[in-house]
Amino acid sequence: MELDEIRQQIDTVDDQLLDLFLQRMDLADQVAAYKNEHQLPILNRQREREVMARVTEHSGDRERYAYHLFSTLFELARSRQAELIDAPTRVRAQVDAALAAAQPLFPQTGIVACQGVEGANSQVACDKLLPRGHILYVKSFEAVFDAVDSGLCKFGVLPIENSSNGSVRAVYDLLLRRRFSVVRSTRLCIRHELLALPGVSLSDITEIYSHEQAIGQCSKFLGALNGVRVIPCDNTAAAAKMVSDSGNQHAAAISSHVCAELYGLSTLRDDIQDSDNNYTRFICITKNPVIYAGASRISLIISCDNKPGALYDILSKLSALGINMSKLESCPVTGRNFEFIFFLELDASVQEPGVLPMLEELERTCAGFQFLGNYAEV
Repeated sequence: MELDEIRQQIDTVDDQLLDLFLQRMDLADQVAAYKNEHQLPILNRQREREVMARVTEHSGDRERYAYHLFSTLFELARSRQAELIDAPTRVRAQVDAALAAAQPLFPQTGIVACQGVEGANSQVACDKLLPRGHILYVKSFEAVFDAVDSGLCKFGVLPIENSSNGSVRAVYDLLLRRRFSVVRSTRLCIRHELLALPGVSLSDITEIYSHEQAIGQCSKFLGALNGVRVIPCDNTAAAAKMVSDSGNQHAAAISSHVCAELYGLSTLRDDIQDSDNNYTRFICITKNPVIYAGASRISLIISCDNKPGALYDILSKLSALGINMSKLESCPVTGRNFEFIFFLELDASVQEPGVLPMLEELERTCAGFQFLGNYAEV
């Protein structure tokens, strides 16, 4: 048989498949109506297993291909049913409130809290996110949440992840516990320098101060030093200010070139970070959810049952809608053996068809689910 003839037959079969697929989706709509009326869950695992057993039994040596085909069909049917189910969810209430509260454009002004002092990377992020904002400096990440929670500040800016050193777990823990909303994010290229008082040389240094993330990002340089104590502190700018104020000829700070100028320090080394491609991402938080125009990124924290296929069930929902996942990171749950939560980021908007129903289905089926926000990165 010629190739053109084979392709014609494939086209005919494809047309038949499409007709059957649309019929199947119509039947899925009817099933959704029945589940709505009788308040039944969307997922019926027993029914799916029965169908899959029949399919694989009749598929011969193409069993694994048939398995994946019907797995996708099940997921598409569940996604469609999720759009039609009326059961209330927390995420829909959050999204509705966030859309109702939004202004056309993200504000350029306002009081914003960040951890650190003048010259900190968080300050640079604040200036980028709110160019005409007024910055209130506080001592800790939790104090940023407190300032926003109390109404003292409308916004808070915090580091959330670094390209070399991973997520800032303390900030994720606070987002999980305090249930604030992410409304914006930005990315800064970070360059670390070793700073000391004028006239000091590297051989004079016996102690180095910096934030633990910066210390981790300069681990190769620090590991090559002998007889030098590395001491974590609140942030890189605070480290530079402390060295400047102390007058200690044996102390140095890992900080930025801006802080060298700001606090009258000299640069001993300007090439100490492990990677030149070193970026830190910062988020802007609010107490109440808001979704501004241009939002194209969704952040979630989820957990699933510790059983085979649990994570696949989650990811297949994204695949069925063609949603790109830009981040998936697992994190062990403190005090529980082999249990994990997952940090997810999706390139999507809740206003796109199918996205909000998909989030609702995740809330219904995941052991834990928290919607952090839908926002733009600038």
